[in-house]
Amino acid sequence: MGIADDAVEVRAQGWRTLAALHGMLETALEKALSTGHGLSVVEYTVLDALSRQDGWHMRMQQLSRAAALSGSATTRLVTRLEDRGLLTRILCKDDRRGIYTELTDEGRALLEQARPTHDAALEKSLAEAEQVPELSDLVDAFHRVTART
Repeated sequence: MGIADDAVEVRAQGWRTLAALHGMLETALEKALSTGHGLSVVEYTVLDALSRQDGWHMRMQQLSRAAALSGSATTRLVTRLEDRGLLTRILCKDDRRGIYTELTDEGRALLEQARPTHDAALEKSLAEAEQVPELSDLVDAFHRVTART
C-alpha cells in the first residue's frame, strides 16, 4: 500500500470512528427524549434551533440545514410539529412563497422540559464513549472544541 492509500485508509477509519460515536450518542438521545418527552432527536433539534432565534423565525430552508434534512423531510416534520401545537408557520409578507416557522409557547415549554434530559443523556453517553479506546480521542476532541464556545 502506498502513501496515498494509507491516507485514504486513515480518513476512512476516522470516518468510521466518527460514525460510531454519532450512532452511540444518537441512540442514547433518541431513547431519553422519546421516553421522557415524546420527542425524536431531530424534533428536539428543530425546536432547539428555533428557540435560538431570539424572537425571529426561520425560513424552511434554514431549518432544513439546521436539522440536516431534505426540504421534503423538513416539510413533513414541520407539519407533524405544527399538528402537535409545538410550532407554527408564517407566510412572509414580502414574498408569498416564503414560509417561516417559529416556536409556540407549547413548543418552548416542551423544549425547556426536554433540555435537561437531552443534556444529561449527552453527558452520560460521552462519558461512556470516553471509556471506549477507539472513541476516546474523538471524545477528547469534542470536549476541546465545545470548551471554546
